[in-house]
Amino acid sequence: MEHQNRRREVEAPVYTVNESATLLPFLLSSVKGKSRNNIKSLLSHRLVAVDGVPASRFDTPLSPGQQVAILPSSAPRADALPFPLLYEDEHLIVVNKPAKLLSVANDKEKVRTAYHMVTDYVKARRVGERIFVLHRLDRDTSGVLMFARDPETKELFQSHWNEMVTRRGYLAVVEGTPRPDRDTIRSFLVETDTHLSFSGAPGRGAKEAVTSYEVKKAGGGYALLDINIETGRKNQIRVHMKELGHPVAGDKQYGARTNPIGRLCLHASELSFIHPATREAVTFKAKMPRDFNRVFR
Repeated sequence: MEHQNRRREVEAPVYTVNESATLLPFLLSSVKGKSRNNIKSLLSHRLVAVDGVPASRFDTPLSPGQQVAILPSSAPRADALPFPLLYEDEHLIVVNKPAKLLSVANDKEKVRTAYHMVTDYVKARRVGERIFVLHRLDRDTSGVLMFARDPETKELFQSHWNEMVTRRGYLAVVEGTPRPDRDTIRSFLVETDTHLSFSGAPGRGAKEAVTSYEVKKAGGGYALLDINIETGRKNQIRVHMKELGHPVAGDKQYGARTNPIGRLCLHASELSFIHPATREAVTFKAKMPRDFNRVFR
């Protein structure tokens, strides 16, 4: 009897659907003692199963007789991604892209990209599903990368990016220590025929770029900067750091003399925006890569 009780304690709570509904409203009305955010978190972490199949979409349709279970957090997840999944719902999917991986395909690489891998991930759970590119990270830049899961969300972000995205935070290890220890850099970036960017005069083809930085720590000839970009221009941080006289470590293309960890020392640490469906302010963070700390030892 004691063994049976212990077993019952670890069984997943199961709720039977009595009338047609969608998953999020059903959970909110059925699961007691959990807030709306708790329920959303269960869904985003694929800890809800419908008839034994993990589900994450808020609008998953339910029919009478189906069973919805809350899985224990120790249950195996169905993630097939080779990098961390930070969040997903029916509108968005957010990942922590590793360095040395393209965001999207180029002329030389079509398959080994974050876009291709996330597409495979969502198609494995819903045949025919697509994702849409909202922004990109350089191949050698790690960190928070977000995709849309429907055309409406894509269009909303593309049309109102500056109003919806409130912060794009980066961590960078740069050569030397900038002075002053915090500042804002404004310039107009121009791209050359060889796809390098530099600051030039306002005019045709020039795009305004605004980068703010703060020195968080320094030592051994390097400094760790907390950076926020108000504009998302190509190679914006790398150009501004070079022109400041403190290129990002490992960035030979933009003037770095050293490569302390064998990669570009730039990491997209934070992305804050207004959620397109809930209109709530949300923030997703990716911890600083551990090898950044090695530079200061």
